[in-house]
Amino acid sequence: MGKNAVRIKDIAAKANVSVGTVDRVIHNRGRVAEDVRQKVLSMMKELDYEPNMIARTLGSNRTYRLAALQPNHTLDPYWQAPWDGINKAARELQQYGVELTIYSYDMAQVGSFLEQAELATQSRPHGILIAPLFYRESLPFFEQWHQLQIPYVLFNTDIAEIKPLSYVGQDSYQSGFLAGKLLQFGQSQPGTFLIAHIAEDIANSVHVTQKERGFRDYFAQLASAQPSTAAQGSPEPYTVISIDLPYPTEQSFAHKLTQLLDQEQEQLRGIFVSTSKAYEIAPYLKKYPHHIRLVGYDLLEENIHFLQEGTIDFLINQNPKEQGYYGLYALADQLIFKKEVSSLKYLPLDIIAKENLHYYVEK
Repeated sequence: MGKNAVRIKDIAAKANVSVGTVDRVIHNRGRVAEDVRQKVLSMMKELDYEPNMIARTLGSNRTYRLAALQPNHTLDPYWQAPWDGINKAARELQQYGVELTIYSYDMAQVGSFLEQAELATQSRPHGILIAPLFYRESLPFFEQWHQLQIPYVLFNTDIAEIKPLSYVGQDSYQSGFLAGKLLQFGQSQPGTFLIAHIAEDIANSVHVTQKERGFRDYFAQLASAQPSTAAQGSPEPYTVISIDLPYPTEQSFAHKLTQLLDQEQEQLRGIFVSTSKAYEIAPYLKKYPHHIRLVGYDLLEENIHFLQEGTIDFLINQNPKEQGYYGLYALADQLIFKKEVSSLKYLPLDIIAKENLHYYVEK
């Protein structure tokens, strides 16, 4: 008899007790003699019985209040996808008593994050899903949640030194390493490779610094595997530089970017944009006579446009909708379904070119 087919009445028959007694043992309610309880437990083990957690949850009438903290999706198009994923999961989990409140913050204003994180904490939810873009400011909240015994799940940004219930998202280091390979692969000429950060507080953005570390490590490993040309008086084949750009709406964005491109254009072989804003760089590359390879993240409408026309060469899809979706489900798996939750759930890093774009857009 398979464990999925085992019923309470089967256990009762094997243990020679009533169905009501088995029910009281399973749900740990009412009084049952210890020898009878042990007999029932023994029969449950023998029959490999697993209680139907979904059915029990549906009949419990319990409410689970969950909170989600993420940047405002109306201010940055990237965050629409995780917003959709979180809400999709919430709709599916509503039948199990889940009530979700989303606390959205302005990712350009640390005060907005602090305000929304405090509101979420004061609501005393049963679990919290958070995209902790502000590293330093997030740490005190993690400590509070530990003390309040509120489980929390991270998505988008992993912070290694804390112990959340789970992290759901990309492996930032590997995605940066992959970006380096995509930029360099097939390019025989030596040159400069640029990593561009747009409107990021680098010192306070763990996921961005991990991407840059992976990117630089790719070229360092590549150089170490090749004979050095320094002794022959030739320059090293690969130079990696980075630039921190302000918000694209600021005048200094165009000035700073154009100045660097003019200065480096003859040697510049590729640009890696560390966020989903490759579309902000793409228009500036059209005036240069040789093709500068461009790699960025995510299937935003603007990125898709430049990928199709060939200005963006590759996009790395971080599966942002799935980050939000599986992040909320990680909380539900522990709180509602009593499942063991993995501390890490890395999502695939899909490499998207214009030739395979339609598969992902359709999906």
